[in-house]
Amino acid sequence: MTRLKIALLAGGDSPEREIALQSAALIEAALDHSKYDITVIDLHGRDWHHTAPDGRQWQVDKNDFSITVDGVRKAFDYALIIIHGTPGEDGKLQGYLDMMGVPYSSCSMTSSVITFDKITAKRTLAGRVNLAREVFLRRGEAFDPAQIVAELGMPLFVKPNANGSSFGVTKVHAPEELPAAIEAAFAQGDEILIEECITGREMGCGMLVAGGREYVFPITEIVSKKDFFDYEAKYTAGFSDEITPADITPEVKAELNRMTREAYRTCRCSGVVRVDFIVTPAGVPYFIELNSIPGMSGGSIVPKQAREMGMSLGELYDIIIADTCRK
Repeated sequence: MTRLKIALLAGGDSPEREIALQSAALIEAALDHSKYDITVIDLHGRDWHHTAPDGRQWQVDKNDFSITVDGVRKAFDYALIIIHGTPGEDGKLQGYLDMMGVPYSSCSMTSSVITFDKITAKRTLAGRVNLAREVFLRRGEAFDPAQIVAELGMPLFVKPNANGSSFGVTKVHAPEELPAAIEAAFAQGDEILIEECITGREMGCGMLVAGGREYVFPITEIVSKKDFFDYEAKYTAGFSDEITPADITPEVKAELNRMTREAYRTCRCSGVVRVDFIVTPAGVPYFIELNSIPGMSGGSIVPKQAREMGMSLGELYDIIIADTCRK
């Protein structure tokens, strides 16, 4: 049997680079190597390389998405994208692969652009899911902190418009903290969101549509031991509890599932995604964000949800690869 030649694209250029490398290592180990010829490619700026077991590195030829090792050229049949943030989650890599005619595992370029850009995702989903009110700012625009507080109240969340893993996100408890939080968010990009704080329980729901079948994963409740689910709480053992399946009423579960489906289909997603929500004490879910390439490291949520469904990580990616190759 001819094995599918897969480029497992990892790393990337965002602060989430190390998590992406961890996710890729876990997926490489989970995949069936008798079915797939897997080459891990580390992307870091213009440096796209494969590291051999002996430490030698080989560069990808971006002209035809191939690699030549010891004089033998390998042109890849498929790209498995495990890059959180840029260029894997913001559509840049998908655009390149579309030009090369190479199928890939994630959302399309258009869908990735929509879901990675928080204000665009919110405007796309407006009227379909519940959303926190926000003020959107570009670098250099004048703003009045007192007016923002008067409009949105306290506390507030200040976050970069296009980033992941809570980098640059600050929970603001007092008006005098707002200017420093805005500065911290602008350190990560040229556009930021200032959102009202929706108080409640944080929930994450994975979803995949493949082979004509819809998979809505068990819902996970994230209980952070910090002020909110920041980078340390997400990736450091002991800083959060993740309960799968979440202890919620059938009514709340049904609404979370509905909103997850709505977000997936409205944003025209492909592959597996994770949609995050806050559920208020009254049982009303509010959309937070859609992760088009969710974490797959040892501590990540989606692999735990898949196991709860009786599906291994290898089986999950078998389904994704078969479906996206067929498309």
